[in-house]
Amino acid sequence: MTDTPEKSFTRGDTVILVALPSGFIDDLPIEDQTALSEAIGAQIVFNEYDDIGRAELQFISRDGVLHFIWVEPKFIKAAD
Repeated sequence: MTDTPEKSFTRGDTVILVALPSGFIDDLPIEDQTALSEAIGAQIVFNEYDDIGRAELQFISRDGVLHFIWVEPKFIKAAD
């Protein structure tokens, strides 16, 4: 299990994706790589923590596609 996040978020909270894990997007189609790269630094929606403590996030890319990603809590922070 991953470390407990310093800040617990609840469904619907807005968070900032501060980075992606190394290699996270390497095997994805270019459209997904672009969308995820553009999400870094952006405000996106927190959904929940999964069974192993990863944060489930969702966002809509500029081409209108809904994306869901799961990252360790160290990759997100509270939106100001």
